[in-house]
Amino acid sequence: MEQKQAAALLKDAYDKLKASDAKEACVLLEQALDIDFENEEVKYALKCVHWWLEHVRKIDEIREPYEKGGFILSLLKPYHIFLEQFDNAYDHCQYVIRYYVYSKALFFFKGLLGSPANQHDPGLLLLVGRCYKGLGNYEEALNYLEQAVRFKREDAETLAEVADLNALLAETKAAKALFREAFFLDPSKIDIRSLESAFILELRDKVARLGYSEDLLCEWIPVYGYLWSVFSVKRELKQTEVGRLKQSIFSLEAECEANPGRKELLKPRLLNRYFWLIDHYENNHEDPSLIEETLLKIKVTDPDIYQKYTGQTRSEKK
Repeated sequence: MEQKQAAALLKDAYDKLKASDAKEACVLLEQALDIDFENEEVKYALKCVHWWLEHVRKIDEIREPYEKGGFILSLLKPYHIFLEQFDNAYDHCQYVIRYYVYSKALFFFKGLLGSPANQHDPGLLLLVGRCYKGLGNYEEALNYLEQAVRFKREDAETLAEVADLNALLAETKAAKALFREAFFLDPSKIDIRSLESAFILELRDKVARLGYSEDLLCEWIPVYGYLWSVFSVKRELKQTEVGRLKQSIFSLEAECEANPGRKELLKPRLLNRYFWLIDHYENNHEDPSLIEETLLKIKVTDPDIYQKYTGQTRSEKK
């Protein structure tokens, strides 16, 4: 009987949390714990709700709605660190907390969309889209994120979010092409924690298991994404893009030479650009000596990646 009462209170607490009433959810969870002190999910949920109540309290010190919403989303990273202390996670609890967080942030962001100027703000559109994605409304999220891309075409973070949504909507080909573009533009701008699609999370975890530090993880994802044929959807480059690609390679090579301390950070970006350049040469049936020259640069930059790359291309040609 007591277990049923506690379970009913737990359900009511989750409903309150989804309705953005964390304080009432906390009251109900404390009542449930008084009834069934051994209920592990109640104890877990209570700790999580307490964490959010403690941290969102600071929102009253913030005046601007945009900053209020941004502050709420900024708490997700420390919250995930907080969760690492628990051996077990309760998925339904995390689902309702996620709903609480994104709906609360969306409330502040949506209030700004009444202004015509804000409707063209790619940063705001990105955040609104991310909130809708967090709430599971993928179609609405894609609508806002595609608008954001139209206003800011070469933004790695927004492109990665559009790619993620395409993957969640089972548009895998488009997702792979867009992820490849996003990680080419600037891996450091991509918030890997905000991505949800299965294949990009699997790629992230596989690269992480190779031992790269967190600050280098996103830099190496496009390299291994290419080598493992995850980023397998390619496109032909325009002539202006080829020129920019070659200039980018020249600049990175020069920076690696001038700043050896930054080479570990710059190396994966350089390797990825070599891959793009070889693809361009092959697609346009350029002089094979250009390909050999670029392959030699890959070998000098990272012999291990060279071996993996040449082994992959040989197997593809068989």
